[in-house]
Amino acid sequence: MAARFATVGNQLYTGERSHPFIQRSRLWFLIAALLVLASATVPLARGGFNLGIEFTGGSEFTISDISNTDVAPGEEAMEPVTDEEVVVTNIAPGTIQVRTAQLDDEQTLEAADALQEAYSASSDQVTSNYIGPSWGEHVSEQMLLGLAIFLIMVTLYMALYFRTWKMSVAAIVGLGFVVATTAGIYSATGFEVTPSAIIGFLTILSYALYDTMVVFDKVRENVRGLFDQKDQTFGERVNLAVNQTLVRSLNTSVVGILPVGSILFIGAWLLGAGTLRDIALALFVGIIVGTVATLFVQAPLYGWMRGRDADVVAHTREVLALREEREIGRVTSSGTPLDADGRVTSFPPLPEPEPEEDDEEPELEIVITGTEGSEEPREDDGGPAADDADGPSVR
Repeated sequence: MAARFATVGNQLYTGERSHPFIQRSRLWFLIAALLVLASATVPLARGGFNLGIEFTGGSEFTISDISNTDVAPGEEAMEPVTDEEVVVTNIAPGTIQVRTAQLDDEQTLEAADALQEAYSASSDQVTSNYIGPSWGEHVSEQMLLGLAIFLIMVTLYMALYFRTWKMSVAAIVGLGFVVATTAGIYSATGFEVTPSAIIGFLTILSYALYDTMVVFDKVRENVRGLFDQKDQTFGERVNLAVNQTLVRSLNTSVVGILPVGSILFIGAWLLGAGTLRDIALALFVGIIVGTVATLFVQAPLYGWMRGRDADVVAHTREVLALREEREIGRVTSSGTPLDADGRVTSFPPLPEPEPEEDDEEPELEIVITGTEGSEEPREDDGGPAADDADGPSVR
């Protein structure tokens, strides 16, 4: 299995095996747009996000040092107290947390007594707090401010590092896709939006950007000296870069998913560590979506924008015309030629340029070798005229 995986990686790097990430960019853009639309529709259909108590305000009860950490007794105890939604969570070994909408003083005392009876706890083991919505609003404002500063810094850094604004635009569009899709999936699960989830959303942006930088750096390396060769088009070289970094992107994603998945599925759902599931879900979904965005949104978007430039269009036409003239058969989507048996071969030499024709007319040299009867003989100082009969005179 490992040997086969290594073989596939080598074939992707040389271009013998290639996936058309750039050539099918329109299809990927359509799918991405549908995913964003669906992600925006889910919260609307569910009546918005399931905001936590930090954003809506409410009452919170904590029952500590108990042997029974089942959530069912807490839910049953709160039923006669309030008709609002009650969230009971096992936040730590021997500790239960109960959250609901704001209760008045009488309801708070009633809820505390009911929880003491449900978990066989004393009054010292049950504490109650009221959390106002202003804290959550402050967290939201700081999150939006941090996100705006992050995006501005990323745009400037990528524009300076790669010396092209097109890569910056492609990266920012991809990050928007990551945030929108992750938020939609998070909303579909019904999980509460907590400050921990917000931290998870901001964390996945950094992860997605790291993967994008790796791929774009390889793209820049491959397209350097593009116009000095006539074998591969711009799109093929960009696609080769994506395929060359594909194994690395997948390995990085798996390494990130394994510990986060362990926290989400084993820690949160099996062991009941509810305080970790919000941030774990945001990270788990974000890592996957971030990898998808790099491969199917950001790199194809840059290839599409740069590929429409006049110099790239002219070079692509020239390369394709030379392929027909050189009778090159099959070429992979990464620009690697293959023979009839599907094995990698080399490009045939370019055709010899035709000699330039000299359109200038040759200069003719006119030489006068003799004349007949051009002048009458004349006298010089009274002497006899020269006798021209013996030979021609050249003037």
